[in-house]
Amino acid sequence: MNAVEWIAVDWGTSALRVWLMGAGAPRLLRSDKGMGGLAPDQFEAALLDLVGPYLDGPVPVIACGMVGARQGWAEAPYAKVPCAPPGIGNATRPKVADARLHMYILPGVSQDKPADVMRGEETQIAGFLAQTPDFDGVLCLPGTHTKWVQISAGEIVSFQTAMTGELFALLSGQSVLRHSIGPGWDDAAFAEALSDAMSRPQAIAAKLFQIRADSLLHPPAPDSARARLSGLLIGLELAATKPYWLGQRVALIGDAALCARYSEALTAQGLQAEQTDADAMTLAGLSAAYASLEEISS
Repeated sequence: MNAVEWIAVDWGTSALRVWLMGAGAPRLLRSDKGMGGLAPDQFEAALLDLVGPYLDGPVPVIACGMVGARQGWAEAPYAKVPCAPPGIGNATRPKVADARLHMYILPGVSQDKPADVMRGEETQIAGFLAQTPDFDGVLCLPGTHTKWVQISAGEIVSFQTAMTGELFALLSGQSVLRHSIGPGWDDAAFAEALSDAMSRPQAIAAKLFQIRADSLLHPPAPDSARARLSGLLIGLELAATKPYWLGQRVALIGDAALCARYSEALTAQGLQAEQTDADAMTLAGLSAAYASLEEISS
């Protein structure tokens, strides 16, 4: 491939993704050496395992995600809202043994009241705003910990996190509901459960157990059970975050399949959301940081 000009890094809790950036198309490299399995003094070696063979000389490396957490390579202190998505000027420079690595770790964003934090999503937001600079509204980033982010004048004004994805994983994989839930999907069951949760969020605990009881008393419908669980949890989230999305311009950033569920849920509330790809926005955000670095260096 062409010479590597710089390296973009998205370092999460369970995985490491690296894009080698040059004159041609980016080359994506992956590793299972996420932050959760590394001590601070092991990050440089884990990165070099991937990129070492491609380094001919000093290269800027711009990283986002959990690599900047307190338990990561080096803590990148949070920027506090309201703020623009933090860029290269806010980056932390960890010590490295290999002089070929010119490391920059982008910080996350924090909110004091109500207390909330993000790491990694702010770079996706930066990528989105680099491509849609006039956006004024709300960004929803579905995932393990879904973020609802109010954007105005290019700044993150406030945000709220919902543990919907993690709750779904726990309930479907480790609770009594695991015996009832299959891998398929049922659109009608999802829509009905979504409506139930939106109209009566206080009944969610009872509605969850009904999924199990229904599978015991009636012919099993594992695909329906999975959709019902998802509908109940997303509906509960929408009920809680209504002040964010009601009457707003909303754009979704995330996995296409998951964004489709959120889009369907929002459409049921009379709102048409835009959709963008999370990986593309991450790379766009890291590229924006690199462009800023080039401006500073020139």
